[in-house]
This record gives sequence, structure tokens and C-alpha cells, in this order.
Amino acid sequence: MAVLAISIVVLFIISMNTGHIRLSPLELLRTAVGSGTDRQELILFEFRLPRMVMSILIGAGLAVAGTIMQAVTRNALADPGIMGINAGAGLAVMLFISFYETNSQASIFILPLVAWGGAGIAAALVFLLSMKRHQNLSPTRLLLTGVAVAAGISSAMIVLTLKLNPDNYQFVATWLAGSMKHTTWNYVLALVPFIVVIMPYVCYKSRMLNVLNLGEQTATGLGAHVSKQQIVMLAASVGLAGTCVAVSGSIGFVGLIGPHLARRLIGPKHQFLLPTAAAAGALLVIAADTISRSFSTDVPTGIVVAIIGAPYFLYLLAKSKS
Repeated sequence: MAVLAISIVVLFIISMNTGHIRLSPLELLRTAVGSGTDRQELILFEFRLPRMVMSILIGAGLAVAGTIMQAVTRNALADPGIMGINAGAGLAVMLFISFYETNSQASIFILPLVAWGGAGIAAALVFLLSMKRHQNLSPTRLLLTGVAVAAGISSAMIVLTLKLNPDNYQFVATWLAGSMKHTTWNYVLALVPFIVVIMPYVCYKSRMLNVLNLGEQTATGLGAHVSKQQIVMLAASVGLAGTCVAVSGSIGFVGLIGPHLARRLIGPKHQFLLPTAAAAGALLVIAADTISRSFSTDVPTGIVVAIIGAPYFLYLLAKSKS
């Protein structure tokens, strides 16, 4: 965890000097203490710092959401993107911007709530379609149902995209790619309350996640109200994933890679796994965002994460025995 924290700090410093306009270490130091030019302060405080802070929050939130989902479903391949939760949040956001202006200040703070609702509906649909009477929830059936629901929702999003006006279409196209190019402090403020409330609660419930990860029969034997706890923890996962998707767009695979890296480093105990996964996810997203800004054209962060995550997902799928 210390290595991950140091890596995040190092990348944070590198990221401050990454972009079309370079700032030397001395210029960064002067600007940070308020002695820089107006142009340097604008670049650092209004363009780069909000984007970097958002990258850390998004990475931590998605990784913790993925950790919760893997524990509740006992499926190592579970991820908010693969399970259709990101798609549900995306469809809700698209419906919202079809009827309301996206450039208003109020819409920035309403978007997380709208996305949470869309993600919750998608998650409920996946679980309802995966369940069979008198049978336990199959991880494989859950995964396949999530992929099918995500594909269906994505098709609906494409149809809606064709009906948008040019301004909203540009917003949606950028959002779907997972771009943080236009991130402002308002987006950070819209996300922070959800992170501050949900993340500590999930860490508080980490021992319950350990119990749920043992299986339904064992958890029941240990005195846990399995169905209730599953719903509560999934609601927390949906809340984190939905709000992160609302402000950053569709960034996939973070909820898959972060927990796996953390599990290899720290083991399966969730009281240690959750913060380590959050750090791993934050490191992944800020690294991807730094790489995206190093190109001559600002490549969306979601595309860079997908380039990293897709091969890793195929590797995990090949190793899976289910």
C-alpha cells in the first residue's frame, strides 16, 4: 500500500507537467505557492488539477465498486462495466441530457443522482434475469446476463444518439469515450459527497464482505442475513459506479483490474483489500490520463484504460475455470 501511495504521488507530480504546454518543476513550484503568472495558474489550477483529482477519485470509486461486486457474486470476472451497470448509468445520463441543458450548473450535480438510478435499474434487471427458482445464483449465468443486458442497453444508446442535436451529440460522444478533457472543480464537487459517504461505509462493512465471499450457506450459518446484506452492498457498489460514470463517462475495466492487482498484493481480506484496490484503481486511471495527455491530440482516458484492460480481461477469462 505504501508503494502504491508513493507511485500515485510520483505520477501526480509527473501529470502536473504533462500536456500541450510544459511547466518546468520550478514553474510548478512557483505556481503552487501563488507566485506564477496568470497563464500558469490557469493551466495548473483550472485545467490540470481538477482532472488529476477526478482521475484519482474515479479510479478509487470504480475499483471499490468492482471489489464489492466480486465479493457479493463470488465471481472474479464481475465488474460494473461488464455487468451492465455502467451502461445503465450511461443510458440514464443520455435520457437526461436529451431533455435538459448539460451546460447548466444544476445539471452537473443532478447527473450523479440520475446515473445512480439508471445503474440501479440495470443491476436489478441483471439479477432478476439471472435468478432461477430454488437455485443459488450462478456466477457464470450472472456474468453472461450482464454482458447481454449491457449489449442491449448499448444498442438503445446508439439509437438515442442518432436523435440528438449536434451540441448534445458532441457531449455524448465525448462522454461515451470516457474523456476528462472538460473536467472542472464542479464535477469534482459533484462526486466527492458520494465518495465521502459510501467509501467509509463500505470499509466499515468489510468483514461482512469477507463473510459473503464464503458462500451463501456458510454466511447463513455464521448468522448473516445474506439477501439483505447482498442488496445493501450491491446498492453501495451501484452508487459508486453510477456516480463515477456520470461525471467521467464510460471508463471500463478499472473495477476488474484494481481488485485483482490488490488481491495479488495484499490477499483476500477486505479490510485491507478495499483500500488497496482503491489505490490500485486510482493509480491506473491517473496513469491512463497522464498517457492520454502526452499525445498531440487528447486521447480519451477511457480508451487508454480499455487498451490496458481488455488484454488483462481476456487473460483472466482464459484462467477462469467456471
